[in-house]
Amino acid sequence: MRERKLHGQRSTCLPFSNSVAVSPHTRRLFAVAAVGPISLSLSFLAVEPPRPRFLAPSLAIRSPAVDSSPVPPKVRKRQTHQSESEGVRGHGRLRVDDALLLLLLPRRVESMEARRLPSGKEKKIKRKEVLEKKKAIDEIIKKASSVKDHLVSFPPFCHYERNGLSVYLESGFGDQLTSSSKKYIQNLLKVNMEGPYGSEWSVEEKVKRREMVSPEARYIFVRQSTNATSDEIFLTKTEETTYTGQIGDQNNLVGFVHYRFIVEEDIPVVYVYELQLEACAQKKGLGKFLMQLIELVARKNHMGAVLLTVQKANVLAMNFYTTKLRYTISTISPSRVDPLIGAEKSYEILCKTFDSEAKAKLEDEG
Repeated sequence: MRERKLHGQRSTCLPFSNSVAVSPHTRRLFAVAAVGPISLSLSFLAVEPPRPRFLAPSLAIRSPAVDSSPVPPKVRKRQTHQSESEGVRGHGRLRVDDALLLLLLPRRVESMEARRLPSGKEKKIKRKEVLEKKKAIDEIIKKASSVKDHLVSFPPFCHYERNGLSVYLESGFGDQLTSSSKKYIQNLLKVNMEGPYGSEWSVEEKVKRREMVSPEARYIFVRQSTNATSDEIFLTKTEETTYTGQIGDQNNLVGFVHYRFIVEEDIPVVYVYELQLEACAQKKGLGKFLMQLIELVARKNHMGAVLLTVQKANVLAMNFYTTKLRYTISTISPSRVDPLIGAEKSYEILCKTFDSEAKAKLEDEG
């Protein structure tokens, strides 16, 4: 530092790129600022539009201490006016508050830059994250779909012997169905679903025929066990609603599950297209058993949820899923997307989620 006389008072020029003339009183203030931290509100340093908060040039940081300078008020006023004028004209003179701003502003700017990235870069990062997430989901679906037999992972679920019913399960693919299996599926669908669909069945039946042979379709076939009692076999063959006699050597099919691995709302899910059982296999716990197996398959393959569609007119099925299995109406169901549109639709989409993200997107409100 170097000293010089200013109107009879000793003044100090601080070592900035531009000289700063201060009085002894302000020198004490600046010394405190240089030694230790000062609690200053820096909200006025924000420079982004539309709400700039610059510090007015005429505002100075004042000390609460009484100014004991012997310089007359008029002289001090002329000195202040002269310093401000020279600072505005760029004559190399800065006031103390401006010097403090120069010291503290870089830290403020650095912190702002650390928190905020340019919008273009933000969009690029966001897009990269979306693409990476989509790629990861596609990999999950691809891996799950490539498994030839999901039942292999769950040996206890390959057989069901309860309540006088003895069956075993087999896996199948939509594009590998035999003609007799296709006929069986079509007949059982008509028996079970023509009533709930009503007048819509003629159109829906054509849709289901296309869906059942899709390469993405996965099946679990339920077949009567060969060690079943003669009474059970007789009941199966003479039951009015069975079609086991129409499929030749299909080992007494009594039902099937049609499911797929798909993506809903950026969540990998198992969607149950059909769960159909003949009358002889209903109300014996087999339906719940099959849905528990589907949920295990979903969890095993990192799916976020199980979804299915139920006709509103099918009251027994609706109660079965919502009461016994604790499924809920999904946020993608028409009645929750738009109540007015939902009132016109004949179905609801139910779901059971397995993680927080799936729950937020497919089950919770908002």
